Amino acid sequence: MNETLTLAIILIPCLIIAIVFHEVAHGLTAKMLGDPTADRLGRLSLNPLKHVDPVGTLLVPGFLALMSAPVFGWAKPVPVRKDQLDNPRFGMMAVAAAGPGTNFLLAAIGAILLGLTAPEGAQLVTSDGGFPMLAGPDGINHLLASGLFFFILINIFLGVFNLLPIPPFDGSHIVEGLLPRRYVHFYERLQPFGMLLFFGLIALTWFAPQLGVLENTIGPPVAWAIQQYLALAVAISG
Repeated sequence: MNETLTLAIILIPCLIIAIVFHEVAHGLTAKMLGDPTADRLGRLSLNPLKHVDPVGTLLVPGFLALMSAPVFGWAKPVPVRKDQLDNPRFGMMAVAAAGPGTNFLLAAIGAILLGLTAPEGAQLVTSDGGFPMLAGPDGINHLLASGLFFFILINIFLGVFNLLPIPPFDGSHIVEGLLPRRYVHFYERLQPFGMLLFFGLIALTWFAPQLGVLENTIGPPVAWAIQQYLALAVAISG
């Protein structure tokens, strides 16, 4: 029970920060490119209450963490009006990329802080409950270092996950902007089925784990990115 509470204390703030900054980045980029909708609705605030979806930001990630499953979540989407953007085609790509880009930037900040604060000789260990933690050479888990590790992990996962080319994820808007115009309307036909495809992938992850759906799609880029960020932390720690 204590370990579960400790994990919740670490994960919830990390997830809220990652999601809130992700959404604000969307709205701020949209405003810079001509669409002030999010600003008018007060969605450029860092106040979590403006963005938190009780189910997507708290209940779903908390349940997944307790089940030792990949942690992901969502917030209330920031409204963006494509017709208000100065260059709708480029603007939607930039707005979409701003969210994952912010998560990768936050992960870099977390890696720098981890390098500055992690105890010398700290190693990644697995706790009795199966959760990864950072422990010093004395074997004692260090809450701050472990929190920064989870902060890096969550931001990487959210960034990569949102780049999936499945409507309405950010990756779908980027792909749509890169497609030749004559093919865009074919891709737009997939939008009504995007969430069905998403939940289908989640169902396969749960009920057919032997297929390794997540492991074979976002698993490799997430693992590669974690190695790079941890290498940055190690380099900073000296």
